[in-house]
Amino acid sequence: LKDLADAWLMHNRDIHVWADDSVVRVFEGRELPVRRSRGYAPFPVRLGFEAPPLLAAGGELKATFCLARGRHAFLSQHIGDMENLETLQAFERAAAHFQAIFRAAPEALVCDLHPRYLSTRWAREHAAGRPVFQVQHHHAHVAAVLAENGWAGGRPVIGFSFDGTGYGTDGAIWGGEVLLADYAGFERAYHLAYVPLAGGDAAVKRPYRAALAHLQAAGLAWDEDLPPVAACPPAERAVLARQLAAGLNTVPTSSLGRLFDAAAALIGLRPIVTYEAQAAIELEALAAPDEAGAYAFTIGERTFDAAPAIRGLAADWRAGTPAPVLAARFHNGVAELVLALSQRLRARHGLNTVALSGGVFQNVTLLAGALNRLRAAGFEVLSHRQVPPNDGGLALGQAALGAWLSH
Repeated sequence: LKDLADAWLMHNRDIHVWADDSVVRVFEGRELPVRRSRGYAPFPVRLGFEAPPLLAAGGELKATFCLARGRHAFLSQHIGDMENLETLQAFERAAAHFQAIFRAAPEALVCDLHPRYLSTRWAREHAAGRPVFQVQHHHAHVAAVLAENGWAGGRPVIGFSFDGTGYGTDGAIWGGEVLLADYAGFERAYHLAYVPLAGGDAAVKRPYRAALAHLQAAGLAWDEDLPPVAACPPAERAVLARQLAAGLNTVPTSSLGRLFDAAAALIGLRPIVTYEAQAAIELEALAAPDEAGAYAFTIGERTFDAAPAIRGLAADWRAGTPAPVLAARFHNGVAELVLALSQRLRARHGLNTVALSGGVFQNVTLLAGALNRLRAAGFEVLSHRQVPPNDGGLALGQAALGAWLSH
């Protein structure tokens, strides 16, 4: 630039307290945070109860931590995915900074149940004799939406915790959970019927794998006219078939996030993704706003099954139904499922408050569909407005659960 510029203005000062840009959606005229960072953190969330000084370490993806004290919970800026040493070091610097500026020395630490999360390992290694409370991922999601709505505890709520991945108490990968929950504990009332997922992270990056697993669970053959079958190379398809048949290198999952991936791949929208939740994001964007049809789910004693919805999607795709209609019917089906499960639990337990959390509820098409149905049926509904429904808000729920456990 020497022939164009007369001088250079250099910005080379070290950044000591950094914060990523915040990302929000607008829903019903108000913010719905997707990433809560610059401009929001560390503004506190006002709690409906007293918390002792404690630090919640958050999760693995979209990590934040939460420093709680008294009636305030200070949620950190977006830290990032806790998958490497650099992010862990950034987490440690930010946590030390929060403790200094808020003059709070945590008396307890809270973390996820997953034994391999870096945040869990950090909490254990830095306990220094303090109690370490490990809490279940989806219970923490429900606790987060309760905490930001000033819930003071007491009577349980019907909590929907729909996301991509969370470590379950049975060692499976949860993600389609309906909990009877408060800060003191939870009961797993319903969950999406388990489907074996082959290859772990490979299935997340290749939604056609999730689609093949759901096709098999629905009793549908892997015919090559279906987009996810065509997207999977024949050699890989043969390996997957053997894996699913033998249960080799597979993990059972109840994930709604993976079900959205499967639906997107099944209609040929996104068989392979380049970033997290890409398939679900594009499926939401595609959905026709004026479509009233809905795919059915089967509800059993403790599970709900997506097989009828998968069969309906495949049949309509083969019949040439436009993709926006397919996407809308899938969203409507999930919203109808939320209402049906809520009504069953209200009749069974007399509960009338429903809490919606987890990354799937970033989807405002689904969120609006579920909220409108629940409100019309007379339910009180709690949803996120201050912290993200995704794992970026998880630490708030952990802090609420830790405060209750410490009492």
